[in-house]
Amino acid sequence: MITIVSGLPRSGTSLMMQMLVAGGMTPLSDGERVPDADNPRGYLEWERVKTLPNDPGCIAEAEGKVVKAISRLLLSLPAGHEYRIIFMQRPLPEVLASQEQMMKRRGTYKPGGNSAVMAAAFEKHLHEVYAWMDSKSYVKAFRVPYHDVLKTSSEVVQQLSEFLGIPLNAEAMVQQVDASLYRNRAG
Repeated sequence: MITIVSGLPRSGTSLMMQMLVAGGMTPLSDGERVPDADNPRGYLEWERVKTLPNDPGCIAEAEGKVVKAISRLLLSLPAGHEYRIIFMQRPLPEVLASQEQMMKRRGTYKPGGNSAVMAAAFEKHLHEVYAWMDSKSYVKAFRVPYHDVLKTSSEVVQQLSEFLGIPLNAEAMVQQVDASLYRNRAG
């Protein structure tokens, strides 16, 4: 089984990775992307996963582990493995606000972008990803609202343990939730 944490960028995937690792899962992570102001606890990413569209076989390295992959990469997952996808869902206005703040901090922000166009593109993409996940017999997906993690983390942890079919250190997972890091809220 390969466990994948996914979602749109800035949807809470790093928090979920931190929770699962604290709970006892082994991450597939290379440490290349270090903690920063946008994610002070780190990203827990594996750079090679970005090659999935051209090298789908690389995902075999994640067997028995948890790996983070943004939503667009899911469409390149090959058959031949059993996947458990934990898909983070955060309101689009918050995702967009968080992305904008990150780009401003990095100096890559270009003013004048149309957030309504971006939101529509993300909505279309999410429908495509959800349809893909629902259509694959080798994929089981658990959609996790970001706000549920913040408000009812104990319940989310229990559901995750049941979904994954493994015992997790619930107390350690809940301790990873830090509401002070919830900074980009919908207007």
